[in-house]
Amino acid sequence: MEPPPKSWSIHTRSEIIAKYQIMERVGSGAYADVYRARRLSDGLTVALKEIHDYQSAFREIDALQILQASPNVVVLHEYFWRDDEDAVLVLEFLPTDLATVISHAAKSDQPLPVPDIKRWILQILSAVDSCHRLNVLHRDLKPSNLLISENGTLKLADFGQTRILIDDSPENACDNHEEHYENTDLHDGNAICTTSDIDNDPLRDEEDKELGCFTSCVGTRWFRAPELLYGSRDYGLEIDLWSLGCIFAELLTLRPLFPGTSDIDQLSRIISVLGNLDEDAWPGCSKLPDYGIISFSKVENPVSLEVCLPNRSPDEVSLVKRLVCYDPAKRASVMELLTDKYFSEEPLPVPVSELRFPLTREGEVADSPGGWRDYDEMDSDSDFDEFGPLNITRSGTGFSIQFP
Repeated sequence: MEPPPKSWSIHTRSEIIAKYQIMERVGSGAYADVYRARRLSDGLTVALKEIHDYQSAFREIDALQILQASPNVVVLHEYFWRDDEDAVLVLEFLPTDLATVISHAAKSDQPLPVPDIKRWILQILSAVDSCHRLNVLHRDLKPSNLLISENGTLKLADFGQTRILIDDSPENACDNHEEHYENTDLHDGNAICTTSDIDNDPLRDEEDKELGCFTSCVGTRWFRAPELLYGSRDYGLEIDLWSLGCIFAELLTLRPLFPGTSDIDQLSRIISVLGNLDEDAWPGCSKLPDYGIISFSKVENPVSLEVCLPNRSPDEVSLVKRLVCYDPAKRASVMELLTDKYFSEEPLPVPVSELRFPLTREGEVADSPGGWRDYDEMDSDSDFDEFGPLNITRSGTGFSIQFP
């Protein structure tokens, strides 16, 4: 949805400039603009996130209020939101992110020290544990949404694609999500938004209008679980677990695990590593909406995750394998991972205060500040040209596309 045209800017909103000195814009996209600002009452540097999309703003405020006591989730100080105006969230300002940590190490051709990797992973797990304990499904976990403070504390950000699951079973997600909305008011001293109004709002997103619970078109492609790539609308917290596995692999190798150039290429890369996706690998996968439409040639010798994680310990490979697996039911929970022996054996995780990392973003990352930027690659694509000749077979229910 394109943001509506507006004749005003954040600089003209009296209730904001009365409390904050806006310094400069530090990020911009179709759905949000972010400004560094100074709170006039005490000089605190904050981030003002102006969100142009109604649903994204609503979901982010809702999730951040639920998670306000979580030490590894970005702090929402307050927000401003009135009729016919974009929401402006006042967030703690965090100077860098995990994407920058990985990029800096890759450019230096220096692997991250194992004690540092363990501490980063533990902080990520703590952030996602806070979410999953409260049935918050993030749906867009990736290194650039994991922001880092000057003292090394990692904090999860960008909750614009979040859904709240009162009951964490996927079949009840929609009904319970609506019940949560109907009984929640979001407000501060300057703005009021009653969530029960959402049912009649014309800006309400398509995943709530259509049959089924969720949309499969969420997250960033490189971290998107296979059930999403096959069009599932019936999923739960397990899609976050897949994303975690991809993030951990990137910390270990300093490169993306599955850097797909399209959704089809993404699936192809996953299958080339994990092997054929069939009922043996994942009972019930044939019921995925697009399973009968998209098929690939049989993979006789999958690459395997061990090959994708060269020179890593068996425990590190095991950590990734427990998350990057086809069957969502077999993915390890965050709590299971937090108690894994990997973190209690030598070398032990370095204290947060001893982490070493760049304090500013570099290159392109500096122009798109992590969790404050617009969604990347939000939509699925259907550009098949790069794959050459396709085998298309007509069937009683449509057709099957086989990729070489």
